[in-house]
Amino acid sequence: MQWIQIHDNNDISNLLNIFNHFHDSCLTELYMWTESYVDEDFSMKLSIDLDTNVRILFQRQLPNPSAIELLFEAVTDFHIVPSPIGYVSTIFEGKIAKIDDNFIWSENSEWKPNSNDFTNSWISSKSLKWRDVSSWIGNSKRYGLLHD
Repeated sequence: MQWIQIHDNNDISNLLNIFNHFHDSCLTELYMWTESYVDEDFSMKLSIDLDTNVRILFQRQLPNPSAIELLFEAVTDFHIVPSPIGYVSTIFEGKIAKIDDNFIWSENSEWKPNSNDFTNSWISSKSLKWRDVSSWIGNSKRYGLLHD
């Protein structure tokens, strides 16, 4: 499963065509991490760079690919809204755009940055990669489960 780097609008258009603009897909899992940590001697290691990264797994009701993973590196903004009670989590038409030096994914093709609309999920980063993970279709958790 090789990562494919998104560089420009042609790469974005290609991914959106391959995954049908996220039509009839769902965000299945999300994993976020930073480069910050506390060492064994309890000293804190912190980065002054954009060190937040996010991997998101999407599945859809069509094959080839049936699942993709997006990797956002150097995240600049992150806003995920769970579906409220009584609503389904289906993405009908998502979007990816390159605005200035950021790649932006949104679950809603009509969403616009700086719109003060906090009812949609979106993520913005300096780098975006994707890969076909069709073998990850189904209910199995790929990023792990919390155990007591």
